[in-house]
Amino acid sequence: MKFQNRKLEVLFIWVCILLIQKTNAQYLDGLTQVRDTSFNNKSAFKKTLKYFPNTALVPEMHFDFVEQKNNIVYQSYGKRKMKLDVFFDKNKKEKQTAIIIIHGGGWRSGSKEQHHQMAQKLASLGYVCFTPEYRLSTEALFPAAIYDIKASIRWVRDNATKYNIDPNKIVTLGFSAGGELAVFMGVTGNMPLFEGTVTNSNSRSQVNAIVDIDGTLSFVHPESSEGNDEKSISAGTYWFGYSKKDNPKLWETASPLSYANAATPPTLFINSSIPRMHAGRDDFRKILTENGIYSEVHEFENSPHTFCLFNPWFEPTIQYIDAFLTKVFKK
Repeated sequence: MKFQNRKLEVLFIWVCILLIQKTNAQYLDGLTQVRDTSFNNKSAFKKTLKYFPNTALVPEMHFDFVEQKNNIVYQSYGKRKMKLDVFFDKNKKEKQTAIIIIHGGGWRSGSKEQHHQMAQKLASLGYVCFTPEYRLSTEALFPAAIYDIKASIRWVRDNATKYNIDPNKIVTLGFSAGGELAVFMGVTGNMPLFEGTVTNSNSRSQVNAIVDIDGTLSFVHPESSEGNDEKSISAGTYWFGYSKKDNPKLWETASPLSYANAATPPTLFINSSIPRMHAGRDDFRKILTENGIYSEVHEFENSPHTFCLFNPWFEPTIQYIDAFLTKVFKK
């Protein structure tokens, strides 16, 4: 069966996936409802230090002119309150670019506090930054996290006036699993299939630029090693509830590369030297180039996956982000 419209094809695939789910047993053991705190900056630093002895933790940052507000509810599912933190220059009066910073942790661990240093630093440069939490795979399977980040985008747009945000300059930025989510937001903006059933907003979910820090572009790309369950259950299997072998179409449907097209926003890739962490990037960029969409790549030689959390990589990462967004939005 051939489709003239890629979105219709994806919708067809999604329906097929739902039909498959009725017959194949879904892996639900990962739904513990217990928060996984194993991945955090300190634990990542301890592991990174073994192989990169010159690594240094980025200290907490506080600027007198940057205001921080924590635990603002952006969406509710009954008693479950989804929260975010916001960072902004309280002296700025003109409309600013908003950056939604999405944490990593294999869609299973991590927290919104992971990138507070990055949010503080970018806010000091004139951006309004938001660090939302999202439901991890211990709490809900794909596409729950998609629905959550979409809701945070709509919330930011709803509150653009309050925080002096230009609603046409909203950016998703993410690291690792958060990078995959950031790109997914950019390629599925306003797509009904991924908007969620609880919206409470008429605002659009599309974003105007993407920053992907070592996040995969495809779960099914030859460069990807995600989905190897031989030694232990993979992060992807936990998130999808199916192994790649049992439900490859679901893994393809969750891949940002499946949706890259002429409407994809300008995209910045900042990568470690580990190829599998940015699987599908070159194919993604090829689609952007064919459609005249601007993109950049900056790759740190001999660097760990967690590079953006630590020095000496943190500062140049900030510089790449600022330069890219300045160019894209012509500040």
